[in-house]
Amino acid sequence: MNDTFLRACRGEKTDYTPIWMMRQAGRYLPEYQKVRGNVTFLELCKSPELCVEVTLQPIDLLNMDAAILFSDILILMEAMGAPLDFHEGKGPVFATTVRDQASLDKLIIPDPDEATGFVMETIKLLKKELKVPLIGFAGAPFTCATYLIEGGSSKVFWETKKLMFTQPELFHGLMEKITEATILYLQAQARAGAQALQLFDSWAGILAPCDYEEFAYPYVRKILASLKQYDVPLIYFANNGATLLEYSAESGADVVGLDWRINIKDAIARVGNKAVQGNIDPFALLLPEDKLKNRIQRLLDDAKDARGHIFNLGHGIHQFTPPAQAKLAVDLVHELSSK
Repeated sequence: MNDTFLRACRGEKTDYTPIWMMRQAGRYLPEYQKVRGNVTFLELCKSPELCVEVTLQPIDLLNMDAAILFSDILILMEAMGAPLDFHEGKGPVFATTVRDQASLDKLIIPDPDEATGFVMETIKLLKKELKVPLIGFAGAPFTCATYLIEGGSSKVFWETKKLMFTQPELFHGLMEKITEATILYLQAQARAGAQALQLFDSWAGILAPCDYEEFAYPYVRKILASLKQYDVPLIYFANNGATLLEYSAESGADVVGLDWRINIKDAIARVGNKAVQGNIDPFALLLPEDKLKNRIQRLLDDAKDARGHIFNLGHGIHQFTPPAQAKLAVDLVHELSSK
């Protein structure tokens, strides 16, 4: 197996900088669109054989150094008893929101092997196929809570912050329940064979640092602490989180994920003895080859003092990105970092 990604996570010497991309198995690939054209998104997430097929696509087509399990962070919320649907152009929708004690009481902490057995089956099947490490993942509690409270995506997070500030006991109760479910879910993924685990905190950056410390951070730390027994690298990615880097570094993660809103050299100085993952703007993949090469070289140079560096985008690859540009980026990273 090519274990370059795992060695970079652990801060060990590598022959080149490994690369994978968030949302690398997804809509920008025609091969994915072909599979997706026959099923709904949720049906795809719950079909292990199809999940294996789309997880493998960017590995085979683009030569990525790690695979990430094809799933969605809200699959666990559905397993907790929140009816979930995905609408084209609108994204995830929860018909029933969680804004009072009665709706919180209806949420359960599911047995992950029973309620999300299709995820564990996907992991087991992938382990037989892959020649690179497999990353399992979950959404961080704050990010998942926003979807349950808002009923879907949001731009201002009015309902989330209103609940947080006016009913803090209820908010913490929701966070505790999501945290317990997430611990069991990620532990099950590790037992099934995931070789690294990433916690996605897509909306952490909407919080002031003091509010993050009170309402989100304790739950991130609890989850990551519960996973140490499995001896797999742990990655924490707080999107729009340049103001939260010191928290990320002390969260218990082995690797701090970075978006593109901070120079990676500055981020490395702030996180200290931690590996980092990131941090090129996903839209930079649209640059012509010479400029993309220069951008990648500069990022590699700025990351040279990191304990370990995994090249990645600062967020998910955009659905309209030409696959040839993604492949070019992978080839450039491999070429430039191996010199």
